[in-house]
Amino acid sequence: MTTFVLKRLASLVVLLVVLTAVMFLLQRVSKTDPIVAYLGRGATGPAAAQARHHLGFDRPLIVQYVRYVDDVAHGNLQMSLHTHHPVMDDLKTYLPPTLELLFTALGLSLIGALILGTVSAMRLPGAGLLRLVMVAGAAAPTFLLGQLGVVFFYRRLGWLPATGQTSRNGVPTGPTGFLVLDALFSGDWPLVMDAVKHLVMPAACLAIGPAVAIGRVLRSSLMSSMDADYTRTARSKGLRESAVVLRHALRNAASGPAQMTGLQVGFMFAGIVVVEQIFAWPGLGSYTVGAITNSDFPAIVGVSLVAGAVFVILNAAVDIFQAAADPRVALQ
Repeated sequence: MTTFVLKRLASLVVLLVVLTAVMFLLQRVSKTDPIVAYLGRGATGPAAAQARHHLGFDRPLIVQYVRYVDDVAHGNLQMSLHTHHPVMDDLKTYLPPTLELLFTALGLSLIGALILGTVSAMRLPGAGLLRLVMVAGAAAPTFLLGQLGVVFFYRRLGWLPATGQTSRNGVPTGPTGFLVLDALFSGDWPLVMDAVKHLVMPAACLAIGPAVAIGRVLRSSLMSSMDADYTRTARSKGLRESAVVLRHALRNAASGPAQMTGLQVGFMFAGIVVVEQIFAWPGLGSYTVGAITNSDFPAIVGVSLVAGAVFVILNAAVDIFQAAADPRVALQ
């Protein structure tokens, strides 16, 4: 286990180094002048020269890269060219809402995948309809699901709000940064309900695609496990089919779905930018769109580094779960 954790940490470091190099080179080959992004289109003369010197863009390329890597190693992601705030401070503001949305969507996708996979594999009533839902869900793009959700659940039914993280002002900002948890800690139950209502629709839109993908893999793995010798032995002991599936087949079928879950986390990061734009969610996706629009490369690099780190950490957690569910998986 220790060797596995050390390897994951090493892969995280390598990934971050590669990301810094790629994003740094993209910034330098881009035709966009960072000084224009920093000062505006009227940036000329002494003011532009002073800003270029202040930001270090007048130094040799290799010196700029070494300096940037050193700053990243010390937790300094430089200054945002658009907000004129340290990128690290911006990330502290925008990252918690994104993580709250991501973790909620991941939880919903796992629950949905478990229902889709087990019901379909056990051929329970309605299994054919669920398989149809799998196919339709796999084909539906995230932006379409978001727009349909706004039209149906907000405009026509009025059940769920369409934008934002909450409809209230002066909400708590700590200690976790997750609004639902912070409202729970403060004992503000109306705020808890309001935050949950705002969270349901974007999280569901983000979760449908991964739930279908994981559910299809789980269904295939379960059907293989339910024909294995150990499940036949369990049935011969008089166990009910549900007990055979939950106590024997499901655990042995968890390896494939766990691997698919790790892959789907990456797709969630891609979809979260679209979802946050549709629902005006104040998270990292909205911050990224603003950074790209304004050619704010320090902010773009900062977001890429954080997303890469979260992706590697979540995949490491998935691998650990996979090994715990199936002891045949060796952590080497």
